[in-house]
Amino acid sequence: MKLTVIGGGSTYTPELVDGFARLRDTLPVEELVLVDPAADRLELVGGLARRIFARQGHGGRIVTTSDLDAGIDGADAVLLQLRVGGQAAREKDETWPLECGCVGQETTGAGGLAKALRTVPVVLDIAERVRRANPRAWIIDFTNPVGIVTRALLRAGHRAVGLCNVAIGFQRKFAALLDTTPAEVHLAHVGLNHLTWETGVRRGGPDGEDVLPRLLAEHGEAIAADVRLPRPLLDRLGVVPSYYLRYYYAHDEVVRELRTKPSRAAEVAAMERELLTMYGDPALDEKPALLARRGGAFYSEAAVDLAAALLGGTGSPYQVVNTLNRGTLPFLPDDAVIEVQAAVGPAGPVPLPVEALDPLFSGLIANVTAYEDLALDAALRGGRDRVFRALLAHPLIGQHEYADALTDRLVAHNREHLAWA
Repeated sequence: MKLTVIGGGSTYTPELVDGFARLRDTLPVEELVLVDPAADRLELVGGLARRIFARQGHGGRIVTTSDLDAGIDGADAVLLQLRVGGQAAREKDETWPLECGCVGQETTGAGGLAKALRTVPVVLDIAERVRRANPRAWIIDFTNPVGIVTRALLRAGHRAVGLCNVAIGFQRKFAALLDTTPAEVHLAHVGLNHLTWETGVRRGGPDGEDVLPRLLAEHGEAIAADVRLPRPLLDRLGVVPSYYLRYYYAHDEVVRELRTKPSRAAEVAAMERELLTMYGDPALDEKPALLARRGGAFYSEAAVDLAAALLGGTGSPYQVVNTLNRGTLPFLPDDAVIEVQAAVGPAGPVPLPVEALDPLFSGLIANVTAYEDLALDAALRGGRDRVFRALLAHPLIGQHEYADALTDRLVAHNREHLAWA
């Protein structure tokens, strides 16, 4: 089995490699190819990756290359974890929206739209080349904004599934609180990428006992602290929102916070410099503890589980993925991309049925889905007016003066990545 990671020079990659090494019985990778245009980073990451495999006794071959076509040739699955513009672009995404009093964040709001506009054309070009190399290859997208990028891939007819680590993070945390194994925890996870709620937590499978009320009653303070929302709000909602809902439920508070501290991009850039120095140490043969602060917790487990299910029918029978709605949420178009539990196998994911949602949640999902449709249109066809329409539709913006000002800033900061600008 050959797997290729696009963006293989990312500091995330040792987390992924560690998962491939530990879980080799679930996903027997014979060749792992790391593709990245940044040859200096790729050399450091690739060296550590080989040492991780060797330490854990994995017999697979690790190849590094800056040649995309060579890297994807014959791949059974391609994982996308690229960042167009790097941390420098992310730094801008997180700062210029604050000038208009709006959240600056790399996956939602105006910053998220900027990332989508930079990313979608690049990903679609990669996907076309993957299709030419192996039409049966699966594309697993971890590149943000996952929902929009996955929707672009699926609309173009690619064999693609979107992946996020939010759900697996909740699964692990709830398992610890319940003193059980993650495999025993089945989430009723519903929404869009980075706009999800845990509406139930069932033990043993989708038909098991719902222990969410118990979790909120006994561990509500800890859960609330984890998602950075007030405990009384969780009690009133009766669900656990992902921490990304804080951008919606506490927008102005978040803006005030972001204006008074360094951006997350600046923190990550400093962390990456330290990590890359560590990766260059020939004695290092395991992922360093610092990597846990970089983000992407449990990404490797989720990626291995998904790839194993798609390629061999092994792995967990149910997984949270980003895939086509196909009537699962009846208030959305069939071609919307939702993030839900699905039965995953070689034919792809099939969403599990979802109970009727409270309008408090379904209304926001419908609104953001409409924004994502407009965002994808702007990413595919370009034009200032399409960018403006997407920003005007976003519930974190919604005022024409803000949308106009943010459109000007978005174009100015991203001109080198926008063919039409």
